[in-house]
Amino acid sequence: MLKTNPFLKEIAHYLKAHTGLEEKDVYPLIDQPPNPDMGDYTVPCFPLKERLHKSPNLIAQELAQAIVGATGRSPLQLVTRVKAEGAYLNFFVQHDELARWILERVHKEGNGYGHATIGKGKTVVIDYSSPNIAKHLAVHHLRSAVIGNALYRLYKALGYHCVGINHLGDWGTQFGQLIVAYRKWGNEEALKEDPVDALHGLYVKFHQEAKNDASLEDQARLAFKELEGGDTEARHLWGHFKEVSLKEFNKVYHALGIRFDYYTGESFYNEMLNDTVERLKKAGLATLSEEALVVNLEQYGMPPCLLKKKDEASLYATRDVCAAEYRAREFGFSRMLYVVGSEQRLHFKQFFKVLELMGYPWVKDCVHVDFGLIKFKEGKMSTRAGRVILLEEVLKEAVERARGIIQEKNPDLSRAEEIARQVGIGAVIFADLSSRRTRDVLFDWKEVLNFDGETGPYLQYTHARLCSVIRKYGGTVDGKVDFSLLKEKDEYLLVRKLESFPRSIVSAAETCEPVVLCNYLIELASLFNRYYNHHRIISKNEELTRARVLLADCTRQVLRNGLHLLGMETPEEM
Repeated sequence: MLKTNPFLKEIAHYLKAHTGLEEKDVYPLIDQPPNPDMGDYTVPCFPLKERLHKSPNLIAQELAQAIVGATGRSPLQLVTRVKAEGAYLNFFVQHDELARWILERVHKEGNGYGHATIGKGKTVVIDYSSPNIAKHLAVHHLRSAVIGNALYRLYKALGYHCVGINHLGDWGTQFGQLIVAYRKWGNEEALKEDPVDALHGLYVKFHQEAKNDASLEDQARLAFKELEGGDTEARHLWGHFKEVSLKEFNKVYHALGIRFDYYTGESFYNEMLNDTVERLKKAGLATLSEEALVVNLEQYGMPPCLLKKKDEASLYATRDVCAAEYRAREFGFSRMLYVVGSEQRLHFKQFFKVLELMGYPWVKDCVHVDFGLIKFKEGKMSTRAGRVILLEEVLKEAVERARGIIQEKNPDLSRAEEIARQVGIGAVIFADLSSRRTRDVLFDWKEVLNFDGETGPYLQYTHARLCSVIRKYGGTVDGKVDFSLLKEKDEYLLVRKLESFPRSIVSAAETCEPVVLCNYLIELASLFNRYYNHHRIISKNEELTRARVLLADCTRQVLRNGLHLLGMETPEEM
């Protein structure tokens, strides 16, 4: 995108002549000033200090003087003015040509506008959602699934080959607990009627009973050893638990528009465990400590990383090592993202350090994409105690509330049920993504479904408003208009914002922060709504109407593209 921008090409060519930098090294320096009155593009001169052996302020002044010379006017074709502001070199360009280049591009590329090829030939593995089987998807599972899905879409838009993995929690001592609970209190009829609810009830009952009967934990450890050893009955029960869980999970994933390429959970790596552990032992990394097998990380300021408990049962750190090795072999990734809560920071520090000690250079490309909690008035909820808000119920509540608001605002709306679903689900997704992921999300229905605030429904309503403008126009949107007619400041600000959409995608992906794109879309929608309230888009002036309709349609297109990358749908009426 940058290299095809004719304005940046002109700036880069000029700076190459006066600094000796290659054009490819100039492009990363060019940015947009925060205030459009300061210019259309800016180049900070701080990075040139070492090269030119002068202060950044002096460099900016001399470069500005070099281009305008004695005439005080820019000799360049697209750049009309160059001005030094402190250590910044600011460039002003022809606004009608800027509008032409951006709007023709958006109009031509459509759903592909903002996409790039910077990831061509590279693979990103994204490990997200990863719930434990035999339990309902609760609201605390929302963040990993939604953040991971957004990152998948963002990286794919940048040309990366994306591999989405749902690393199911389908192995470990808890399944020994569940097998024991099912053998003691399981009811086949209840399991048929509501499988996951029945399994969840057994899980809760086990922990209640274990408070008074310590032998239950020993029985559970033995049951898990049977499962690891391939016991027929234990494997059958475990397989059934997994099957019924996935059926429920997929209903919720479908509602959220989330998909995965693989459902390879912890059990997938069971056959690889012994080989991995033996290699750790031979390398002198794994040692016995209080009858447990650990990797001692004391010298790195961390507690030991547990590989096997004293009963020889494996732990998820061991399975994570196996999974990382397998993914490196299978996919040859350029980056591997683990979208897992902030509570697991220590685990990932330990896990990554073990991979480093094993000599894997690709560990530098492994990233823990951590996030905070979703908070409700009840506080943090525990599955064991039975206090859990089901994700499916949250989504249903969102759709019902959206239906009520839509009925009040537009009772004659056709397809109201479908639009209520799009708005309700979109509201939940945007509420999750619209703050820095490491911050906790405070879920408030009144704010989440506000059509006037910085919310998902506000963005969807703006998109619907834009669609209404195009319908009212009634003609074909033409990419060839008189761009000089778009001379209002609000029009320039919209064009400028549309130009920066591709950069917002790159920034959101590279920082693993979907909030970057959320903020961009809120700013874009706010700019359009201000423009809409102050200027007539459709008027008796046919040429002006055609130009303004093109601007509106390009804004609609970018809003749609951005919401799609977040995993949201875009109703055409509301």
